[in-house]
Amino acid sequence: MWLGGGACSSLYVRFSFALLAGFIALAPAAACSDEAITPTPVPNVKSDSGTDGSTASDSGKGAGVIRVANFNVRRYFDAFCQSNDCTGTAFEELVTQAQFDARTEQIAKAVALIDPDVISLEEVETQGCLDALAAKLASMGKTYPLVHLGETGGNGSVDVGVLSRGTLTEVKTHRQVPLVQADGTKTTFTREFLEVRMTFGAKAVVMFAAHFRSKATDDPARRLAEAKAAQAIVAKVGTELPDALVILGGDLNDTPGSEPIKAMDLGGALVRVASDLPAAKQGTYIFGGVDQAIDHIYVVKGQASRYVPMSATVYRDDPKGGFGGSDHGSLAADFSIE
Repeated sequence: MWLGGGACSSLYVRFSFALLAGFIALAPAAACSDEAITPTPVPNVKSDSGTDGSTASDSGKGAGVIRVANFNVRRYFDAFCQSNDCTGTAFEELVTQAQFDARTEQIAKAVALIDPDVISLEEVETQGCLDALAAKLASMGKTYPLVHLGETGGNGSVDVGVLSRGTLTEVKTHRQVPLVQADGTKTTFTREFLEVRMTFGAKAVVMFAAHFRSKATDDPARRLAEAKAAQAIVAKVGTELPDALVILGGDLNDTPGSEPIKAMDLGGALVRVASDLPAAKQGTYIFGGVDQAIDHIYVVKGQASRYVPMSATVYRDDPKGGFGGSDHGSLAADFSIE
């Protein structure tokens, strides 16, 4: 999440002409917000899982290819007030069970449209929220056996999580790692910097889920420290596991050319996959009427050739630039695992 914005944006989802006849309207579902969402027609996606965990589907993935996505779902709270302060301008919103169920369905429809094989999510309150989302997806024929939340432990917190069709091998957390800021003071990752290791058939895949410091209560020094630490951690894992597809997906709350994104790009150890798109098609969040790329997917340099060129896609269904009831679009990209 960044700061509010509100100009119209075109839909950045690319589909083949063969799908156009199959367009159906995404049924609107009630969200925690009172703001009405005007959906854009989307294609009916049918997926058939392959034996290696990848999918060949109407969403455009071929055999031996997995789709990786990132999505800030925006303040996905459950129906319980954990902070004991859910009134007025309090951070935690208390929703009814019916509102929570509707929001879960809305997010699930968005994820089902993308049809990712592994997705990092931001702003999920509890493991229960993530489990409910996985259950709703399963009811739609989209099964994710790997469901893990990087919980910070705070009441009413919004955390990062991962859903995957892969087989879990290990989970690591990095929020306890001290980060050093430019002035020498120490800090930590704002949210958990979650590392989930898995396999798709014989191929090892590592997904990092990140959500750097928001500009709503800005602390650029901390966000820069997060970027430097994240880059070092991901690059190290890429070196230690040279045959693994090592990826970072997250809301990094900054744009290409900013100091944090320069830090992520430093030395070329990580490759930002959407960089092969025109700048006008990289945006994921509208601020002050300007579409900006603040949600990113990176792959380690040694596995960058597995990225399917030009497959990076921003999904949106809201004239204000969001997707699935969020104020963010979702970024996805395809990778070969053959």
